[in-house]
Amino acid sequence: MAASPLQRELDPILMAVLANRLDAIVREMTNTLLKTARSAVLAVVRDFSCSIVTGDNRLLCAAEGAPVHIFGSSLQTQAMCELHPDLAPGDAFLHNDPYLGNTHPADHMYMAPVIVDGVHLFTACAKAHQADCGNSIPSTYHAYAKDIYEEGALIFPCVRVQRDYQDIGDVIRMCRRRIRVPDQWYGDYLASIGSARIGERRLVELVRRYGIETIRKFIEEWFAYSERRAVEAIRKLPGGRYTSVSRYDPQPPTLPDGLPITVHVAIDAAAGRIEVDLTDNADNIACGLNESVACATSNAMCGVFNCIDPEVPHNAGSFTRIAVKLRDGCVTGIPKFPHSCSMATTNIGDRIVNAVQLAFAGIGEGYGNAEGAMGMGAGAAVISGHDWRRDGPYINQEWMIANGGPGTPATDGWLNFGLPVACGVIYRGSVEVDESKFPMLYRRLAVIPGGGGAGRFRGAPGVEVVYGPRRDPMTVVVSCDGQVNAPQGARGGAPGPAAATYKLKPDGSAEKLPGAVVCTLEAGECIRGLDAGGGGYGPPVERDPARVLRDVLERWETPARAQDVYGVVLTGRMEDETLAVDAAATAAARAAMRS
Repeated sequence: MAASPLQRELDPILMAVLANRLDAIVREMTNTLLKTARSAVLAVVRDFSCSIVTGDNRLLCAAEGAPVHIFGSSLQTQAMCELHPDLAPGDAFLHNDPYLGNTHPADHMYMAPVIVDGVHLFTACAKAHQADCGNSIPSTYHAYAKDIYEEGALIFPCVRVQRDYQDIGDVIRMCRRRIRVPDQWYGDYLASIGSARIGERRLVELVRRYGIETIRKFIEEWFAYSERRAVEAIRKLPGGRYTSVSRYDPQPPTLPDGLPITVHVAIDAAAGRIEVDLTDNADNIACGLNESVACATSNAMCGVFNCIDPEVPHNAGSFTRIAVKLRDGCVTGIPKFPHSCSMATTNIGDRIVNAVQLAFAGIGEGYGNAEGAMGMGAGAAVISGHDWRRDGPYINQEWMIANGGPGTPATDGWLNFGLPVACGVIYRGSVEVDESKFPMLYRRLAVIPGGGGAGRFRGAPGVEVVYGPRRDPMTVVVSCDGQVNAPQGARGGAPGPAAATYKLKPDGSAEKLPGAVVCTLEAGECIRGLDAGGGGYGPPVERDPARVLRDVLERWETPARAQDVYGVVLTGRMEDETLAVDAAATAAARAAMRS
């Protein structure tokens, strides 16, 4: 008797069809949220991520979600299952508790269990960073919060917000009362719930078409395939233990000397396993920089995935081959209540991603990456105030940063990198949209020439941004790391230039601001931010001179740095387009620099 299809491996074509169908469902969820959200941080910047988790709480599909958002999705669905054993079709839950599996309080995760014929097969997840989450200051980031109470955010430890597809009004009324622009929040709530419901609807259709048993078989085989791909990628690496340190900037009075972030990476190539050890770091600190479990784990894994075969799927199958070691009460580990995790998704998280990449670079030539620019400068500040045009309040996180991406063994850094934790997934903002939605005016937005770390493959430059209020005062909250300890280069590459923030006065004077600051801009005043640049990879004198020439022509580099840093001698003039490489003079200059 011939074996039934379910008694042998699924046909590879069917496997590919189902894997891509799941990916398409997550992308449809993403497009739904993007097109219907109210706040600019979601509808323009796309600071949100969607994912699908299995009913037994394993991340199945994340498509184009930001790693820091979705690698820990299963921690939150696990909490949902444990706290709500009575799951039913039509339920939806809001979860933003960083002590219960969420990233940080500003990320509102909406979860819809997908139940078919009484079987909980999936959970559709939509996680959205809020324009405001009720913090004690008008910002979703509070670097100076001594604890969760001073932070002030509304915390929802996986609470039911819909039953039988109808809103439960209690939570909605709480948010509308405490959040500064309630209609904006409510529009984002509807967009997020709608995204999760689209995922639920499409997943039910998928199961109806192929049947529960086929879908279950696919899930297990997809995870097994993903694990095999991870094993293959890890076995290509030299085994060993590698350590790196990335130092967080000083933040007086809590961190007067900054904070070293140490990462140990152990590669067991024969067994196809990697362990990232984050335990060799300071205890929880009395400010908002503490990592949540979700963020510490996700950021460590993100650094690993950045350094292995990019074709390895990112799901629970490949995750089984990457262990992240955490410690109770550690700033990069398991937070001890009530320490604040307000900044968990970003600043120290960026340092973890970068430190893992640098540890891989310690393997040898061709491995790892340099550090990418970290820190949310003035271009990523949270702005708020009163809009006289609408006679009401406004609040939004800007996203006009570029933050230069890191040089790699084979490529230059990416200009619109954003943050290491997001890996370029978040979109750039729009000057036109910001100026139409908010009472503000941009004075300057430009790439910084020479703003990247030099190397055989250079880091990308950052941008300079200048903006301010049109009339009434504007509050600007900046949380910018990388002003003291700039992104490091790798394998002989130069560090990227540091970030900086200034307050510009009407008389033309400039006041240098600290990394984390709450600043009020009056009419005529502006804030000026300089992004850090990514670190370079490999010695600058090994960079192809033609690439240096192109950088100068594009004004990403300066003629002076071309000769002084790269040893590339140019002839001709930019003005009449005769600039060219003097090959003989370049060879002589580089020989002198090497000696």
